[in-house]
Amino acid sequence: MAFDPASLTFDANGLIPAVAQDHATGEVLMMAWMNAEAVARTVETGRVTYWSRSRQAFWVKGETSGHVQRLIELRIDCDRDCLLLLIEQEGPACHTNRRSCFYTALRDGEERIILDPMV
Repeated sequence: MAFDPASLTFDANGLIPAVAQDHATGEVLMMAWMNAEAVARTVETGRVTYWSRSRQAFWVKGETSGHVQRLIELRIDCDRDCLLLLIEQEGPACHTNRRSCFYTALRDGEERIILDPMV
């Protein structure tokens, strides 16, 4: 069956959440938003493309930073309203220069930084 991005369930703003996960380690690296065109571009090029809500523009991950995300596999959840992107990540995924955007953990009722920026 051929894939059509329009078959996904987008929110009122035409967006769908996309979770990026390292295909080799299973580490969750980041979450961002995609619209139908970003999904189509990602599938077509293999370079992960998101929709930047703040800039109202396409955002090809790594285009300016060099921290490229290459799509290995795209997975669609059962409700078709969330995507899992299995990727190959070059360098940090987070704009704070950390491997993952999920670098803060709640432990014993306290927020703790658990990942340092990459050198």
